[in-house]
Amino acid sequence: MTQLARPDLARNRSGRDHARPGPAPPSAEAWPADRPGLLRAGRAVPGWVVGTALLGPAVLVGGWLIAGALQPASYSPMRQTISELAGQSGTDRWLMTSALLLVGSCQIATGAGLTAVRLTARVLLILTGLSTLGIAATPEPAGGPTTRHLAFAVSCVVTTAVWPVVVARRRHAHAWILSVYGCATVTALFAALSLWLLVAAREGSGDLGMVERLTSGAQGLFPLVVALALRQTAEAAGDGRQRAPERPGYWRAVTLTGRRAVPGGRTGLPQ
Repeated sequence: MTQLARPDLARNRSGRDHARPGPAPPSAEAWPADRPGLLRAGRAVPGWVVGTALLGPAVLVGGWLIAGALQPASYSPMRQTISELAGQSGTDRWLMTSALLLVGSCQIATGAGLTAVRLTARVLLILTGLSTLGIAATPEPAGGPTTRHLAFAVSCVVTTAVWPVVVARRRHAHAWILSVYGCATVTALFAALSLWLLVAAREGSGDLGMVERLTSGAQGLFPLVVALALRQTAEAAGDGRQRAPERPGYWRAVTLTGRRAVPGGRTGLPQ
């Protein structure tokens, strides 16, 4: 009579000891998820957003330089504002008007594409662009600015001055400029420039044009600084994911030539 083979309980028990499952291995995507300071791959700043953030202030400065050079000798960029270049009394005012239209469009595009910041910051930047378009659409008469023109100008200054506050990251900001202290410093600087501009406009001082250009130039550059800082942060987060260290105490989900790595440096052959 043929005897049935009895299973080797000792061997099976030994094999089960080697193949005993441990805690679930962490996936590659789970490692950066517990790092709140890292940006998600989908939140990286696109290159075209950096382009629009750079194009806006470049067009603004280039517009007032070229349009100012076409004005008569009586025009003084130290005393007279940018609005006068696009006003009804300006020479070739279409040039500065076109520049303002392009600047406002760049601000709107930057606010729409800067998805790495909170929605409030994006809405404020879009409102800044709409205010810039409003400035271009309400040219200043020869007798002085109208109420609508002043309203658009004040709205543009206020939204850009407040913008750094809503951009600030309250924790795990990899770039100092995105931290609470960095954005608070920028906000204080913009507030001081805005106050200086208000005082110069009310007193009709001889440096009104210079103060307006300094304020608009500094505020117009900050979205570019934010876009570059967020892009650098996203790249650092991607490098961190690639260099994710192995967590001690976990089984690694790696199988090499049929062997499974286990804690303590022991390997077990599957039975």
